[in-house]
Amino acid sequence: MDVVIYHNPACGTSRNALALIRHVGIEPHVIEYLKTPPNRAMLLGLVERIGGPLRSLLREKGTPFAELRLSDPGLTDAQLLDAIEAHPVLLNRPIVVSPLGVKLCRPSEAVLDLLPSEGLKPFTKEDGEVVIDAEGRRIR
Repeated sequence: MDVVIYHNPACGTSRNALALIRHVGIEPHVIEYLKTPPNRAMLLGLVERIGGPLRSLLREKGTPFAELRLSDPGLTDAQLLDAIEAHPVLLNRPIVVSPLGVKLCRPSEAVLDLLPSEGLKPFTKEDGEVVIDAEGRRIR
């Protein structure tokens, strides 16, 4: 299965999603989007495949979101794309692409919707939260 993750190694949610992908036996294509941001066309394609507005991919915490006044509902997608291009940290993460779909994986266990579900083994996130129990059942 070919899987791509737009990843930020400094983000616990992103690290947990990446660990879950690897946990099911898939080595994804990892794109550290702060080093290699997706271009406008790619962003629009991801948004279309996710099925939400571009605004749903914006991150507020730890970003220049407030200073750039990106909460203004009158801003166009072109203006939001300009902001993301200038400040890739505005892009929320992790975004995962698989043959089963595209999703902003917050919380990290949402990535399981995009991965094979058979033969799951126990998995616990960095913070100790159990995601897959000893019987291979998803907890959340």
